[in-house]
Amino acid sequence: MSRQLFLAQAGDWLRDHAAWIRRLQWGVVLVYGSLLLVPALMPLPDDSAHVLNNITLFAQFVFWGIWWPFVLLSMVLFGRLWCGVLCPEGALSEWAARHGRGRPIPRWMRWGGWPFVAFAMTTVYGQMVSVYQYPKAALLVLGGSTIAAIVIGFIYTRGKRAWCRHLCPVNGVFSLLSRLSPLHYKVNEAAWKHSSATVIPIKAVDCAPLMPLRHMQGASGCHMCGRCSGHRGAITLTARPWGQELVEQGSVDSSGWTSALILFGLLGIAIGAFHWTASDLFVAVKLWLADWLAAHQQVWALEDSAPWWLLTHYPELNDSFTWLDGAVLIGYILAVAVLMGSVLSLLVAAAVRLCGAWQRQRFHHLTLAFVPLAGCGVFLGLSALTVTLLKAEGVALFWVPWLRLALLAGANLWSARLAWRIMLRWRSPPWSGFVPMVAALAWVDASWWLLWWTS
Repeated sequence: MSRQLFLAQAGDWLRDHAAWIRRLQWGVVLVYGSLLLVPALMPLPDDSAHVLNNITLFAQFVFWGIWWPFVLLSMVLFGRLWCGVLCPEGALSEWAARHGRGRPIPRWMRWGGWPFVAFAMTTVYGQMVSVYQYPKAALLVLGGSTIAAIVIGFIYTRGKRAWCRHLCPVNGVFSLLSRLSPLHYKVNEAAWKHSSATVIPIKAVDCAPLMPLRHMQGASGCHMCGRCSGHRGAITLTARPWGQELVEQGSVDSSGWTSALILFGLLGIAIGAFHWTASDLFVAVKLWLADWLAAHQQVWALEDSAPWWLLTHYPELNDSFTWLDGAVLIGYILAVAVLMGSVLSLLVAAAVRLCGAWQRQRFHHLTLAFVPLAGCGVFLGLSALTVTLLKAEGVALFWVPWLRLALLAGANLWSARLAWRIMLRWRSPPWSGFVPMVAALAWVDASWWLLWWTS
């Protein structure tokens, strides 16, 4: 059996087993809800607790050690299959929409900046309440997002996923990573036109993420659920070269908000969120400000009186943020975002200019070349908790630094190759523009070097 035939049959299988997929989704919802609710009702684990005998540590390991890192990886391998087949928020939002008010999607929800803003706010707030460490914080952040998904689904559209398309905090990240995937549902325009000439009625596809099926060119918004497979004999699950969508479609579907999400979000805010706990600069700034505040009788800022849902507050574990901690934390992450994003923007702009006349769309297109490195960085940052938890269980992990180095090296090569291919499309000698792009990759690599190989 050829690969193409196998993929086409896989897409048809998803279409024909929709009922089974719905049952699977509700099973995931049950597991997801249990892992969120039960640990939040239990006492915090003591020093004798382990992953296999404590529900809180087990849930922490599942959510942050396995679930989220490998969901990101699945986007690169299979596109947004997670969204269409397994995601509990998507399933609940669609279910609510089938029983809700069915109002049209309002203009404010269609704003292009939501993927960046939602990602930034969720990331920063998650650090403020220590979402990776404490079950109440996880329930607040993840559970709050789920409730919002249900409410949005109940109010807007009829049986669709308005939340997933416009407001999900990771929608933008998933959209970017899925463009690297070698799988997508390809639309044959000629076959579609031919089917339109038939007098036999053709049932419309119930596309939950509201994709314009006839003109669908990529996988960034497609949830890979298979509902449209074989529709009009024109839509087929097929293979394509890795990253092809970024190179070919990026010239028309990239935007300023996409660039902001990559340069200031994934390569800025996310890096700052992973860095601050191991940063000597963070500690030095906090101590200097603490001395200054004490000298000026502003002791209120040194109190740890904030509630747990605003700043980390677990005095029984000697882990509570003062108001100063929270302010420096936010300032540090935002400062890292501005520094990383600004330097990268200047280097990308220099690359564009060295390849010819300045064009803003070329800037946004070339920025897409960072997607492999940005995705790898977030994957490694999230998996750092996996490493920490496994070390606490006595697992030998001497190989982890070498694996990190190999993954970063591979991501750098992939990003460099994408940059080269994008610049070649401009029909100009890319060597001059390639130099600042290499410098930009090195700038990102330096941040990870500081985190893992100098601390």
